[in-house]
Amino acid sequence: MKERVILHSDVNNFFASVECSTRDDLKGLPVAVTGNPEKRNGIILAKNEIAKSYGVKTGQVIGEAKAICPSLVCLPPHYQLYEEISQRLHNLYLDYTNFVEPLGLDECWLDVTGSLKYLQKTGKQIADEIRERVKSEFGFTVSVGMSFSKIFAKLGSDMRKPDYTTCIPKNKFKQMVYPLPLNSIVGIGRRLEKKFHAIGIDTIGDFVKLEDSYLESIMGINGIRLKQDLLGLRQEAVADYYTLPPPKSIGNGTTTLKDIIERKDVQKVIYFLAEKVSYRMIKHKVYASTFSITLKTKDLKTYHISRKFRPTNSIDEIAKNCLLLADKIWKYNYPLRAVRIKGSNLVSSSVKQLSIFDEVKPDVSTAVKLINDKYGKIEFASNMANFINKSSHPQE
Repeated sequence: MKERVILHSDVNNFFASVECSTRDDLKGLPVAVTGNPEKRNGIILAKNEIAKSYGVKTGQVIGEAKAICPSLVCLPPHYQLYEEISQRLHNLYLDYTNFVEPLGLDECWLDVTGSLKYLQKTGKQIADEIRERVKSEFGFTVSVGMSFSKIFAKLGSDMRKPDYTTCIPKNKFKQMVYPLPLNSIVGIGRRLEKKFHAIGIDTIGDFVKLEDSYLESIMGINGIRLKQDLLGLRQEAVADYYTLPPPKSIGNGTTTLKDIIERKDVQKVIYFLAEKVSYRMIKHKVYASTFSITLKTKDLKTYHISRKFRPTNSIDEIAKNCLLLADKIWKYNYPLRAVRIKGSNLVSSSVKQLSIFDEVKPDVSTAVKLINDKYGKIEFASNMANFINKSSHPQE
């Protein structure tokens, strides 16, 4: 079987890089994208390399970052701009192969195996050309990993930053990868890392020596699959960009700048998230028939509920359903720090079962999306920025 040549391209400091590349007045300055630039208790969502050199870190409170970098320029996030730049990056990658699979806004896998002969280039040459084109055409940098599988290509893009190509060939992957810390790989978060550390498992090499039955008891079937990936036995295909499957669920979450306790504030956050979820559902032409909400307290306790509803992608209905769920599990008697909503059991049919008591209303959510797409997004409530810290974007 022919060895695959898979690239993983990752934009360095994406949000901050986009801001700096589209604004000449930021050249040479330490820059951070934050939840609310006017509040010192907001957090850093992204920072450029100059800010990083001062010690500014993602997740750091703005006040702390300003203490070590007084000249730090703090900017609010501009998600629509980031989406536009992300789409342009996808178009660049499609010059090399149709096997382009996005991972969030700033990362993509590319399978260039079938393009090597046609382009008369090696995988390393293609990776380096992509890096140079991104620098020239976008004004920022990407780091690229190249390997025979998706997991090692992604690991390669993380190993050396910024603006570097890291190759992990099949005949050397064990020597290069197995000494790395276990948390170097996607799928091992802090909780699992602590659990494995407690039994002396600290590296990727330690992990692959564990028995399947033990891994399954800790991580379920995902643990066995991860081990197979890291042994080089399982090689997941890169999806064709033009036939990407629809998402299984669509959700958004946010961490608030300050703890919220009143129902009206929770309702504002839910409506803010519902607008984003509705926009993406309409974009994919799907309706959700199951909604869930997750509430996290200031001491990180989590509460979750999920229920079935009539299929919808309407902003108002999504918000109403999720607020109803929140009311079922929350008494608004303790400070909340984070809220996440999600729609699942997605259906593509536009035929919805209506009650005989329903009033037929115009599809306002679709109209809002069309207006935003044509004329640019107008925020529905400018004061949301006063207590919204960040909105997560990953599409599930």
